[in-house]
Amino acid sequence: MEDHARQAVARLTTRPAEPYDTLSVTPLTPLLGAEVSGLDLSQELTPRQEKELKHAFHTHHVLVFRDQDITPEQHKRFAGVFGELHPVALPAEGSDPYILEIKATEESRDVAGNGWHADGTADAEPSLGSLLHLTTVPEDGGGDTLFANMHLAYELLSPSMREFLDGLTALHDGALPWSAAGQTPPPEYDIPRTEHPVVVRHPETGRKLLFVNAPYTSHITQLSRAESDALLAMLYAHIARTPLLHCRVHWQPRTLVCWDNRSVQHHAVWDYFPHTRHGRRVAVNGTRLEG
Repeated sequence: MEDHARQAVARLTTRPAEPYDTLSVTPLTPLLGAEVSGLDLSQELTPRQEKELKHAFHTHHVLVFRDQDITPEQHKRFAGVFGELHPVALPAEGSDPYILEIKATEESRDVAGNGWHADGTADAEPSLGSLLHLTTVPEDGGGDTLFANMHLAYELLSPSMREFLDGLTALHDGALPWSAAGQTPPPEYDIPRTEHPVVVRHPETGRKLLFVNAPYTSHITQLSRAESDALLAMLYAHIARTPLLHCRVHWQPRTLVCWDNRSVQHHAVWDYFPHTRHGRRVAVNGTRLEG
């Protein structure tokens, strides 16, 4: 491991112990993710619990809560701890506009999230994060979700590459996932397209992170297409093939996971066909991202 990468890891693995009075936080890896116990998400949180929860969220980026029996309204109330709820882009008729049903069965030809991505980055104000509650998991295993740390993805790059990326911007296009699937967006869909910095600062912590992802990022605007494609391919390979960036969440029934959509990318692994995986996702509004 090169010196700059070793130093980046050391900054995270040598941080002081975090005192929590109202909940328990057990890291999934030294660098990403944690399981949180001691909270019943069907109940309203106290101000102290909310403060400690947000601290854990900004520290670990991915939080896992086991054995949570919650209604859709309780799910939305808990998401509201992090901010204003983000409406579903194309809600089904008669559905709750803030709850997205996530379901794959033996009839599915594809599943949502089967590839490294962050949600809705083509929006002018990408979502702060998502909270997914699974009630049905594949009976023979599989269906885990992988997460990758975008702060560390940036920090593990060489100093020269970081300096080069810092001044660049990229176009994110909401039509790209549709065209990649050979589909056309419905006419009522107002397709978002936004230029974001390639490297942004987290709105709450100020920490730099890499902000490009394969499904939504069209190209880096300051480069030729050939240069952009080559650079983006390198960055995507870095994200997907550097195990140090990753944590893996193994789902059990009644598990809720919330993640920071700015700090991580995720990959919902479709390795459980023909079995069923079902849950509900609520997202939270974010803000415009600055370099």
